[in-house]
Amino acid sequence: MKQLLKNFINGLLTIVPIILVIYVVIKIFTFLDSILGNLLKPYLKEDYIPGIGILLTVAIITFLGWLSTQYFSGKIIQIIDRFLEKIPLVKTLYSVIKDTFHSLLGEKRAFSKVALVEIPNTGMKSIGFITSEEIENLADPLKDHIAVYVPQSFQVAGFTFLIPKEQVTILDVKPEDAMKFVLSGGITSK
Repeated sequence: MKQLLKNFINGLLTIVPIILVIYVVIKIFTFLDSILGNLLKPYLKEDYIPGIGILLTVAIITFLGWLSTQYFSGKIIQIIDRFLEKIPLVKTLYSVIKDTFHSLLGEKRAFSKVALVEIPNTGMKSIGFITSEEIENLADPLKDHIAVYVPQSFQVAGFTFLIPKEQVTILDVKPEDAMKFVLSGGITSK
């Protein structure tokens, strides 16, 4: 009976991660394919090939990226950008989305520095990611502080702390490895 239970647990440990990864990949694929794929299905009917929506989405995004580098179309995009930054409520949403994408994919990437933060009066430490080293424009008393994002384990949520620079230690760790460690609750250390 003990061996049967051990084999069952080994089976769970083996198959559940595989099934979950396949499930998530299929859901992401289906979602991305449906963005433009649903527009194409009525026209292509039986000739529709799963994945064509993703290919079309990637092609359009690439084309728009190229257009943004051209003089005339780049100016039009700048006008649209300025217009969106002037509309109340839309401005906030637009700037958060834009800044997030620029920090993740742009040249000035956030999460590129891993930080070790000491929790005062506890002796405990937490791993976070420096998101901004210049926050003095937020408030004058914060001129010697930096922004550190500390994610919560097992989810995507987290906290942004404004911490004095001298209380933050930069770690020589790959951000990807640190993120895996934090999000797994310390289970994954490689």
